[in-house]
Amino acid sequence: MPTSIITTDDLREFKMELLDDIKQLLTREASGKLKKYLKSSEVMDLLQVSPGTLQNLRINGTLPYTKVGGIIYYDTEEIQKVMDANRVHHGLNS
Repeated sequence: MPTSIITTDDLREFKMELLDDIKQLLTREASGKLKKYLKSSEVMDLLQVSPGTLQNLRINGTLPYTKVGGIIYYDTEEIQKVMDANRVHHGLNS
């Protein structure tokens, strides 16, 4: 199995892509096309991430969630807060 080295630039790029996907998700919610609460499968489909990536985002505290019974739900308003907290502003010299 080939080994790949992941750099901090790779992680930064992944973060930016993920935040862009979350922003698109929230834009859909604002236009009335999305529910307030999303199940894990819906978040994976919309963000195009694997179950493992979504689990890591839960474990490391990036995406808050609620568990009812055996089902995990994500509040799109909480996702918006994550987006706002992680917003990156690039200046002209960046």
